[in-house]
Amino acid sequence: METMNEQKKILQICAIDLSADALLKPLIKRSMEEGFVVHTACSDQGRFAALRSEGMVMIDVPIAREINPISNMKSVMALYKLMKREKYDIVHVHTPVAALLGRMAAKLAGIKNIVYTAHGFYFHEEMTKKQYSLFFNIEKYAARWMTDWLLLQSREDYDLALESNFKSREKTIHLSNGVDIWKKFSPELFTEEDRQSLRRDLGLNEKDIIFSFIGRMVREKGVFELISAFKRVSKRHSNVKLLLIGGLPESERDLCSYQQLLKDLDYPSIKHLGFRTDTPELLSISDCFVLPSHREGLPRSIIEAMGMRKPIIASNIRGCREEVFQKENGFLFEKGNDKELEIMIERIVEDSEARESFGKRSREIVEQFFDEEKVLQKQINLFKTL
Repeated sequence: METMNEQKKILQICAIDLSADALLKPLIKRSMEEGFVVHTACSDQGRFAALRSEGMVMIDVPIAREINPISNMKSVMALYKLMKREKYDIVHVHTPVAALLGRMAAKLAGIKNIVYTAHGFYFHEEMTKKQYSLFFNIEKYAARWMTDWLLLQSREDYDLALESNFKSREKTIHLSNGVDIWKKFSPELFTEEDRQSLRRDLGLNEKDIIFSFIGRMVREKGVFELISAFKRVSKRHSNVKLLLIGGLPESERDLCSYQQLLKDLDYPSIKHLGFRTDTPELLSISDCFVLPSHREGLPRSIIEAMGMRKPIIASNIRGCREEVFQKENGFLFEKGNDKELEIMIERIVEDSEARESFGKRSREIVEQFFDEEKVLQKQINLFKTL
């Protein structure tokens, strides 16, 4: 442990504790191991006790996930007071709204090193021109005036940020994304016995070809196209099964489709498992992973499946196409096109050799580009230079 870092303080900011748990925990723990004092500010939605029990310093600052001037200004003032009191050396912000509010507070508080990791820029192809332009300019000028270091997970975001002069090349870093592909998402960690046992528990037999999806059951994750394509394939192949892993929608925006979804989840070849903590085990029994999302940053779920040596079918959008290479480790299809998705599911079902070779290539790609170790090290190196 380096004495020069002993009292250096970092504040990590995101909107909710779920993000701190799912996205930031490895970085926070590694920073602490390297001798930094790390605090995390976000909204407490029930995970603070568990995170504190793991040694993390959690500070409850309510942060709305949407633009709301009154609550947003309250968040900025709360963060400003925290920064003035604790005198952090580095403020590192994540998730779109929290990142903007956190940078405003840090600028007001005179923080010397403001770092922003874009896990996927907020503007995207599905927006109207007006919306796109608004959010593009917010991201651009926040990067230019309120950010010292801009870290991008997506290569496309990185290229765009440089082309559009968000920040100088020296202060812009392509970070990539990663998961623990050695101690968590590795097929070597699971025996054939483990896999057979889990299949039995889920009512699956060894001849079944299993497709899996991880994500919220909402329209923008492409779950409706997936179900409709899958139903047609399963009529021709009775041994094909689909595991849907993730929670059902809670917000009104998604409820219009809710009844249809509940009906679809009752379909005999589809198993909705809800929110699960045994993702590596579930991927270990899958034959193929599918992510038909309409928009993504740089999806971790694909990286997890690649770590487990799985072929991937994904929509041809930003993020997914940085992880999936056509006919190399899987297939890309045009988002929203359930007919094209159906053809690709069918190909995977019928070609066991492709399943094998695509899976092998997935693992090679993940070891080269998406190893969490490498991603963490880039950030730790930056913190040390600051």
